[in-house]
Amino acid sequence: MSKKPRMDYPENEQQIFFSDEDLRDVQTPHDDPLVIKLRIGDSDVKRVLVDQGSCSEIMYPDLFHGLGLKQTDLQPYDAPLVGFSGESIRPMGRITLNVHTGPISLETEFVVIDVPSPYTAIMGRRWLHRLKAVPSSFHQKLRFPTDFGIMEIKGDQVASKQCIMAAVKQNPPESKQKGKMVSQCSKEKYFKIGRELSQGNRTELIDFLVGNVDVFAWDPYEVPGVDPNYIEHRLNTDPHSKPVQQKARRSAPVHAEAVQKEVEKLLQAGAIREIQYPTWLSNTVVVKKKNGKWRVCVDFTNLNQACPKDPFPLPKIDQLVDATAGHDRMSFLDAFQGYHQIALSAEDREKTAFITPLGIYCYKVMPFGLKNAGATYQRMVTKMFKDQIGKTMEIYIDDMVVKSRLSQDHLKDLTETFRVLRLHKLRLNASKCVFGVGSGKFLGFMVSHRGIEVNPDQIKVIQELKAPRTHKEVQRLTGMTAALSRFISRSADRCQPFFQLLKKSTTFKWDDKCVSAFEDLKSYLSSSLLLSNPTPGEPLFLYLAVSDRAVSAVLIRIKDTVQCPVYYASKTMTEAETHYPPLEKVGLALITAADKLPQYFQAHTVYLVTQYPVQAMFNKADFTGRIWKWGAKISALGVKYLPRTAIKGQVLADFVAEFAPTSEPNNLGESTPQEDSPDHTGWWKVYVDGASNSKGSGTGVVIITPDETVIEQSIRLNFKTSNNEAEYEAVLAGLKSAKTLGARRLIVYCDSLLVASQINGEYMARDERMSAYLLKVQTAMTDFETVRIEQIGRNLNNHADALATLASVLSADFKRFIPIETLTTPSTDQPANYINAITKKEAEIIRRKTARFWLSKDLKLYRRSFSGPYLLCVHPDVIEDLLYEIHEGICGSHTGGRSLAHRALTQGYWWPYMQKDAVDYVRKCDKCQRFSHSLHQPAGELQPLVSPWPFAQWGMDLVGPLPKATGNRRWLIVATDYFTKWVEAEPLANIRDRDSIKFVWKNIITRFGIPKTIISDNGTQFTSKPFTKYCSELGIPVNLSRQYCSELGIKNVYSSPAYPQSNGQAEASNKTVLDGIKKRLEDAKGRWVEELPNVLWTFRTTPRRSTGETPFSLAYGSEAVIPLEIGLPTLRTSEWEPTRNDLAQSQALDLLEERREQAMIRLASYQQQLKKGYNKNIRPRSFQQGDLVLRKVLGNTKEPDRR
Repeated sequence: MSKKPRMDYPENEQQIFFSDEDLRDVQTPHDDPLVIKLRIGDSDVKRVLVDQGSCSEIMYPDLFHGLGLKQTDLQPYDAPLVGFSGESIRPMGRITLNVHTGPISLETEFVVIDVPSPYTAIMGRRWLHRLKAVPSSFHQKLRFPTDFGIMEIKGDQVASKQCIMAAVKQNPPESKQKGKMVSQCSKEKYFKIGRELSQGNRTELIDFLVGNVDVFAWDPYEVPGVDPNYIEHRLNTDPHSKPVQQKARRSAPVHAEAVQKEVEKLLQAGAIREIQYPTWLSNTVVVKKKNGKWRVCVDFTNLNQACPKDPFPLPKIDQLVDATAGHDRMSFLDAFQGYHQIALSAEDREKTAFITPLGIYCYKVMPFGLKNAGATYQRMVTKMFKDQIGKTMEIYIDDMVVKSRLSQDHLKDLTETFRVLRLHKLRLNASKCVFGVGSGKFLGFMVSHRGIEVNPDQIKVIQELKAPRTHKEVQRLTGMTAALSRFISRSADRCQPFFQLLKKSTTFKWDDKCVSAFEDLKSYLSSSLLLSNPTPGEPLFLYLAVSDRAVSAVLIRIKDTVQCPVYYASKTMTEAETHYPPLEKVGLALITAADKLPQYFQAHTVYLVTQYPVQAMFNKADFTGRIWKWGAKISALGVKYLPRTAIKGQVLADFVAEFAPTSEPNNLGESTPQEDSPDHTGWWKVYVDGASNSKGSGTGVVIITPDETVIEQSIRLNFKTSNNEAEYEAVLAGLKSAKTLGARRLIVYCDSLLVASQINGEYMARDERMSAYLLKVQTAMTDFETVRIEQIGRNLNNHADALATLASVLSADFKRFIPIETLTTPSTDQPANYINAITKKEAEIIRRKTARFWLSKDLKLYRRSFSGPYLLCVHPDVIEDLLYEIHEGICGSHTGGRSLAHRALTQGYWWPYMQKDAVDYVRKCDKCQRFSHSLHQPAGELQPLVSPWPFAQWGMDLVGPLPKATGNRRWLIVATDYFTKWVEAEPLANIRDRDSIKFVWKNIITRFGIPKTIISDNGTQFTSKPFTKYCSELGIPVNLSRQYCSELGIKNVYSSPAYPQSNGQAEASNKTVLDGIKKRLEDAKGRWVEELPNVLWTFRTTPRRSTGETPFSLAYGSEAVIPLEIGLPTLRTSEWEPTRNDLAQSQALDLLEERREQAMIRLASYQQQLKKGYNKNIRPRSFQQGDLVLRKVLGNTKEPDRR
């Protein structure tokens, strides 16, 4: 209890009010009731609820017995207490006790009721009015007037949350139902409806359910089953799988009895039938349920292994839970033995045979335990409720919920649902359905209009868990925590001691860190864990946190100016990731959030709230491939960036610091002074220091923003300075950084009395250097509204001093993320221009150079030469005339650039950069360009072409004319796959565009699919409009479709006639095919068409040097059987067996991807070798836009040497 300061009000008038200042010690957002501590009688009592809606003061049994009271102490109280929902309670009696609040003591009458409650007592309106108290549950305070002023009692939020959790455990929301009997003849036939419904709504709902009683079933005989024509389960077993007949297992008598009862029940329901001589046979398994009854299952392990996985997608649980939360009224539905309402196909029934003490039976309906049963059920309900899913229903296999945003619409939504159920004859289990509730369990979570809460049963298990004693128990604990990870802030950090313990596979030691983490986890879970669900299209905000071993993220939404958590994500870093630079760890945290929460990033605009340059990191071109991949993924998600401001919710307290390294020295940040002066709201604090020693000079800057964000900067000075000059450099650096960050009002702290006094005008700057620095600082200060310079003791400036020392002694990078800048010149230096006099250093350089020059009497400048007489220094205006005379004059011989420069030297001339000028002049000479020898050395590096996947990129070319063959065929069109090196070829009589189209369709598309790219030369067969239009319609980027594809926006890369190597794969294949034909035919050249298939076969079954594999094996996963293996059998042909061959073929196909990747690696190595040899002969030539070049004209047969 505390006393609020007395205000200046008129005598005997005290006003009670609340303001935002009263929220400083309150965790927001919250919806906690006001729970306080009072002195009742002679005892201090906790967990007392202040309830303005109660007209009486209530005492519960825990407090009654705790105060040592007995039944004889009670006075009679005959009137019943009526609750809000209408139910009445008969009290035990009443008792009068003193309630003390500060100096006030009031005799208060309590009504004692025998009802379990997490609270000890309730203080109602009568006590509040007598005390003249004003409660505020939002501000968590109770205030009342006294003779000494306004006094207050603060609420206990921790106790309030514990009471809420206890109330949920005692009466879970879904159990707040009231049973309504359907039939007076059977007590088992009833409906469960919400207690919080009003009398009118309750009557309407009951009438509706009774009117639709045909949709429910209370025993298997009332279940007609869904029409098999609508849905039927098929096993789709692999025909090559060998049937398995399990041997009968021994079972306990109690298990045999349970199986016998289950069989009799299924027989009566018509779900099974007896069979003989089954091909598949399985055993039964009996397990005990939570209620003590037995569940009989069938072990379909072997049968499931023979069934392929049904790829029908199941909904994401997180998305279903998010879509359900936030609705006012919900009904949870459960089908009556839902799986058994789906028929099993007739041909698959005997495969489900199972052993029982009564014989062998098989299922006629879909049983539990089959591999794809869940997918079949999901397919059925998705098909049934396709018009309601996502609007008024959410379904995950057999878990169904009908939701209504407005409670008055719920009956209408139920009507539509029941219509569909009746239409398809799907019956509900009334005992497991709950109607008209405001909250309930769905897929392991508590959903309500407030949001998403953790399942109390899961919390209870962890709270009651004892400290683990083995590795297996630790694994169980981490598994439980993982199930609740979306509710736990920085769960990976909290569980680090457990993870470290699991890494020690030999020894088990539950040390103090594990104990502390275990207790901290229990304490955290004891609080109210509530997540908010965002509305469609609502912007979300992402905060990141990084520690030594983990990265974490929290996604929040803004609700009534309060930040509410939506989802927590966390990840333990691998050993390699722990060595990332700090900024990259922030990027890792962002990419982890994007990977774990794609549904939010895709459906909402996500703003990353951070103070670090994450966006700049992704946009920078010189980062690693990892950063580039991250940046591409984040940019595709449309993440936006915001600077971090104040945190508005206590739930985000763990995310205030994005970097939380524990291994850094503590003394770098402990000494930032805490000012005793008034709070400078909106003021930026800048701590600066300079250091100069024998190892170098440096400055340190620490900037503290108004929201207490700390920014560090360290600058190394690569020039000689004094301590005072370094201090001035630090002040200038601090002012510059603060201006960049947008600061307007500054307080600059420095520990140099001289510098601070000179800036404040208390000392004069007599030294020339100090005056220059002072002028710089005064100029920089004009960029701000207000700047104050204050001198502080060195012991209060340790942080900036450490950064300055760090910059002065270190030049290499180190792990901590501190920007280190380097200044090469003092801030007072001016750039050189014609106004400024040259410096002493420049004057020294010129003095040394003058020794090599001589000025004659007639004022001509000469340069002393090493190899001859003095050289006349030529004025720039006459250089071009001199070069013309030497190069093209009477004695000119059009020599090269280097020779031209040497000839000018020999003639006695010199000027700066004369060799460069000579080379440039020769390049501009028309005759030299037209008649000099052509350069055959390549100008650029070899750029090998790579195909991303098999048959994605083909190279095409025409060969011919060849000797005329049958059908007047003289041409050969060849296509080669860049990945597998597979060659397709076909002889042609004509080489028209329609022949190219026919070849692409017949030999490429129908056999290998639509390729990504076709590379060819500039032949009209490939550049004509019909061919390019055909490829464009198929979506094939043809790189030579100049006109048509350019209109479609396709980027073209042309194969130049002067450089056929750009389509080198096709050229190489042409050469190999022609060589093969020549070697096989010799003189019989007209039979090349008949021999072409043999040549192609040889090419496809011969390992290529570039990949190390045959094209056939890369295409089909195994080597082809060649004719030699028929005459001289190998092991695989002599020992061939169909079943084993199919299995080996399947295994080879499974490993084909790895085989192709290895081939790609060998191809890359081969291309690197080619590139290395090719690049040895490069003679680089560079051109700029606007340079004149001499173009070689090709394709002119009359003048082949024309240039």
